[in-house]
Amino acid sequence: MLAGRIAVVTGAGRGLGRHIAVGLAAEGARVVLIARSQPQLEETAGLIRKAGGEPLTHVADIGDPDGVAQMRDRVLAELGPPGILDNAAGIFGPIQPIGTSDPRRWIETITTNTIGPYLTCRAFVGDMVDRGWGRIVTISSAATLHPPGPLNSAYGTSKVAVNQMTRHLAAELAGSGVTANVIHPGEVKTAMWAAIQAEAADTGRDGAGLRDWAAAVGSSGGDDPQRAVELILSLVSGPLQATSGRFLWISGGHQAPIPSW
Repeated sequence: MLAGRIAVVTGAGRGLGRHIAVGLAAEGARVVLIARSQPQLEETAGLIRKAGGEPLTHVADIGDPDGVAQMRDRVLAELGPPGILDNAAGIFGPIQPIGTSDPRRWIETITTNTIGPYLTCRAFVGDMVDRGWGRIVTISSAATLHPPGPLNSAYGTSKVAVNQMTRHLAAELAGSGVTANVIHPGEVKTAMWAAIQAEAADTGRDGAGLRDWAAAVGSSGGDDPQRAVELILSLVSGPLQATSGRFLWISGGHQAPIPSW
């Protein structure tokens, strides 16, 4: 289905990014695995190689403009221009009130979740437009559609910002053959879930909502990450591939879709 396509996946070293990379490779894409941890990248690459794929691994901090430029140069030199970009790298950030939050962690969350997708989109969208085909999918969150609550301002702000950036990008790309969308991947039980559960444990009354969410995901097992993979595959090569500028939901997730845009 994706034979001949080159796909760049950020956050591919673990969690949802790993599932997405393996899923794209299983459909024939040549996948570029991007993360900050070489050992994690090698674990993902091993899964793809075992299935017969040939991934390219590259260690990079997607929040660093120079690092993203170097990554782009290598991808173009070794594989050529990618047609698929999946921005799956993300962190939750500090679970703290703004007034007493750790500013470095707060800024790091914005850098990873918003600046990173901006830089990767900027790196590859021009080549996609030149070739008349491209699919950009960024992992967002249903948290952006809920009323704001205490303690998770960094994450919520970063994802609202990446939603709006994607809408602007889709407007710029109209008629070019290149699409850009965000998805809510479901309530997935990943390393991010574990980090939220651990940090929210000592946050008092204000953290009750996060603790309840983490407990519900833990007891239910969460949504199968394969549902997010299936949604992404439908965007890059299936019935949704002409869709652009949308906030999209997995099918049959634990959380019912909320009206969005």
